[in-house]
Amino acid sequence: MEDVGLLSILWIGLFLGIKHAIEPDHVIAVSTIASQSQRLLRSSLTGVFWGIGHTATLFIVGITIFLLKGQIPEVWAMSLEFLVGIMLVYFGVASFMVKKHKDHEEAMNKQGNKEVSYGKSLFMGVIHGLAGSSAMIILTMSTVSSIWEGALYMVIFGVGTVVGMLCFTTILGIPFILSSRKAAINRRFIQATGIISAAFGVYYMYNLGISEGLFKLWVS
Repeated sequence: MEDVGLLSILWIGLFLGIKHAIEPDHVIAVSTIASQSQRLLRSSLTGVFWGIGHTATLFIVGITIFLLKGQIPEVWAMSLEFLVGIMLVYFGVASFMVKKHKDHEEAMNKQGNKEVSYGKSLFMGVIHGLAGSSAMIILTMSTVSSIWEGALYMVIFGVGTVVGMLCFTTILGIPFILSSRKAAINRRFIQATGIISAAFGVYYMYNLGISEGLFKLWVS
């Protein structure tokens, strides 16, 4: 019966991982990188690398805190979330500032010439992993009864995030691939993605800082 209970928990972890991957701040952040791909495989891989960074960070931080039987202070947890907002604004502005030059259309028409930075996707995953560590640790501790169950749960949850983000970035990549031979349209798509990311980042920071009181915690 215990095995059945654990199996059910792991299935729930997989589902929650998929659901977690497509939360707005995750989707918007990765879209600023995936949108710049000229091949669907590369667009898909941005999601995979995000998932790897996210899972590795959650696992390392989660197991460490689990072993120490501690928790992340609220001000630190919220500050890490605030860092996500800064990241959204930074990558959003970077996407919006797509340079227009006389050779741009030719470069865009040559499939594969424009590389996607998987390192950036990995970095995003790490930041999101740090920001989500507190909630994940609380969830894991309330669900499992031993360290190995906790580790297994976080791995399965991580697999779910990889699968979820892989599916999203694959779907996201389609309109950008189809417009890749139309430089002006493709550039507008990328810039629109950047605007959305930057705007959401500002909202995200405002909500944390003002609505949820992070700024007061910083000065108290």
